[in-house]
Amino acid sequence: MKWMRRALCTLLCGCVLFSQAAALPEMGALKSKAAALYAADGTELYAYHADEPLQPASVTKIMTMLLIMEAVDSGRASLDDMVTGSAHAASMGGTQIWLKEGEQLTLDEMLKAIAVGSANDCAVAVAEHLAGSEAAFVEQMNARAKELGCTGTTFVNANGLDTDGQKTLTTAHDLALISVELLRHPKIIDYTSIWMDTIRNGAFGLANTNKMLRKYDGMIGLKTGYISEAGFCISAAAERDGLTLIAVVMAAPDKDARTADASQLLNYGFANFAAYTPDVSAACGDLPVVLGKQPTVGVACDDPGTLTVQKEQAAGMTVAFDRPDSIEAPVTKGEQIGTARVLDADGKTVRELALRAAADVERLGFLDLFGALCRAAGGGA
Repeated sequence: MKWMRRALCTLLCGCVLFSQAAALPEMGALKSKAAALYAADGTELYAYHADEPLQPASVTKIMTMLLIMEAVDSGRASLDDMVTGSAHAASMGGTQIWLKEGEQLTLDEMLKAIAVGSANDCAVAVAEHLAGSEAAFVEQMNARAKELGCTGTTFVNANGLDTDGQKTLTTAHDLALISVELLRHPKIIDYTSIWMDTIRNGAFGLANTNKMLRKYDGMIGLKTGYISEAGFCISAAAERDGLTLIAVVMAAPDKDARTADASQLLNYGFANFAAYTPDVSAACGDLPVVLGKQPTVGVACDDPGTLTVQKEQAAGMTVAFDRPDSIEAPVTKGEQIGTARVLDADGKTVRELALRAAADVERLGFLDLFGALCRAAGGGA
């Protein structure tokens, strides 16, 4: 399964980092109860009480937004869909756009209200639109969390508010995993990076609850959260020089501490890590084909992606490859004909990639061979 391949990739990347962990400086003290720093490729860079179950408040909405983006990107929903507010959705407290029962807004506007204004009423309205009921949507949230490897998460609603004594619980580790998955849908950044906007044809203004958008260089999202029992929480994503990092902070004592902790985590990540994209071009030259109707076949490499490595480690990364001197026809497009390996400075393999035939090549038949012999004999007379 796709998520298993991603998990394996993350594990391999983590092994690279672990082997060099002693060289990293220490993280300064944090004021929050729990925190985690991840790269967008899923590599864990730092964890502090990251498996402690805590309330995420509105950071819950990263899962709501993930299910929205998955529905849109799969074609099961459209940003142009009209979403109707129900009495239940309109009854939500906390941050909201004062949705009225029967009022209709596009999914685009609903998503904007969720991502920018943290609208609890819109989160529930969209949940009902996509799943038929909020309860059914919450089942999907919990099922998706398990698929992503979240082990300490139980969602009880689509927005993170307490519900009849029930509380959403999750961990910094799990929120980071969900955030990583959300960033696999680049369109979400069009929403989470908005500073101010309007909905209802300009009649209702939205101001992003994530003030780090104006305070931190490279900030692109994702979501803040606060209720009194949860404290101040955030999943903060930032991008610099091709490296995207996610800092999760839970149960900070106040807004300033939340911002300070998230900034410290991100600063640590950008100071010590870099994005490394392996150059596999040398492994992809044409390969001679024996007894083929074409003399050569192109070689394509599986997408190497980007690895998160320590900065001093990046210069020592290399790519080695193993492929035959030639291949005998017939050749099928996509068949594996070799392997490329990304090596760290110690020569250890940190990522293995398949080299594949880029096209079909048919085998010469008897008549083809006979004609070739005749041509060769005639040319030698």
